[in-house]
Amino acid sequence: MKSLFFKEVSGFFSSITGYVVIVIFLIVNGLFMWVFPGELNVLDAGYSSMDTLFTIAPWIFMFLLPAVTMRSFSEEKKTGTIDMIFTRPVSENQIVLAKYLAGLTVAVMSIIPTLIFYYSVYKLGIPGMKIDTGATWGSYIGLVFLAAVYCGIGIFASSLTDNMIVAFLLAVILCFFIYIGFNSLGYLSLRGNTGNFIVNLGIDAHYKSMRRGVIDSRDVIYFISVILLFHLFTVTKLKSRNW
Repeated sequence: MKSLFFKEVSGFFSSITGYVVIVIFLIVNGLFMWVFPGELNVLDAGYSSMDTLFTIAPWIFMFLLPAVTMRSFSEEKKTGTIDMIFTRPVSENQIVLAKYLAGLTVAVMSIIPTLIFYYSVYKLGIPGMKIDTGATWGSYIGLVFLAAVYCGIGIFASSLTDNMIVAFLLAVILCFFIYIGFNSLGYLSLRGNTGNFIVNLGIDAHYKSMRRGVIDSRDVIYFISVILLFHLFTVTKLKSRNW
């Protein structure tokens, strides 16, 4: 499994894919935080906050991470190399895990450089009115979990088809629905406890909870459960050998 993981990671960075994802993620977030005028601009807002990054990042990842993961199985199926992978002494579970961790590695490597933004905002803050460190680190943890879910969805979508474009579009749709779709269903269709239950099935409710700086075990369990669920879906699809 380790060799497959390193093969996938090197595949991202031996081509332009990994670098493009990281650069686009940083540039788009940087433009909204520091260049484009408006309430999202840190300098215009006039207070020390990383809210712009954690508001924009899920939407950027919604497109970038499916682009990263779309080739995971789709390309293997199209070229026929997937049969070679199954001849290795690794299980379907290990194959999926290796490809998943490779995609997540790219996501985390995109997030790490944004610590420069955090340092800049921290230094710009007026003494006594510095950035809320607890909420910021909670938001970072939430963003990593969110990226982990997106990668799981992307890997699953890639296992369903040998067409990378279809895999990309399917992953984007699934990511959009699980991020914000349950909110719409909960708020527009139902009220009361049932509506709250539906809202809590989506990522947004748990991501917002972590952004407050409180790492609730229910939020952590939610993210891990969704990741494991899509992992199970992908492994089941591979075991069916139906492509």
